[in-house]
Amino acid sequence: MDKNEIIKKYSNEEITIVWQAAKCIHSKICWHGNEGLKEVFNPMEKPWIKPEGAITDKIIAQIDKCPSGALSYYRNNESETIEIIQNENIVETKLNGPLLVYGNVLIKDHQGNEIRKNNVTAFCRCGASANKPYCDGTHLKIGFEG
Repeated sequence: MDKNEIIKKYSNEEITIVWQAAKCIHSKICWHGNEGLKEVFNPMEKPWIKPEGAITDKIIAQIDKCPSGALSYYRNNESETIEIIQNENIVETKLNGPLLVYGNVLIKDHQGNEIRKNNVTAFCRCGASANKPYCDGTHLKIGFEG
């Protein structure tokens, strides 16, 4: 199966966590360091997402920190929808990493094709991504600084 096709869902009684492999830039924010939630997100274990590991509010707060939008969620008592941010757009440069754009973005390629992105979109700054204009985490492999 192609990485671009991998979408996995993990549920507890209240929410379903959705992970889209193609969007993941391996920022480690979900599990690493003092800010990580390793009880739920642990790439060293299978399955790597265990929604029973923490209360729902804590899981949602952690998912909201995901810079690429690879992690999302929906409440099990609601229909599966992607939340669209209605406020202003925010652009953030990550140290030695991607350019993050928070909000609704319409992206046009050189042929005029349009793609709509919501929540967070990670754009490549290092120039080495195989998925330009999007970040694919290659900056970690090449030691990008900037």
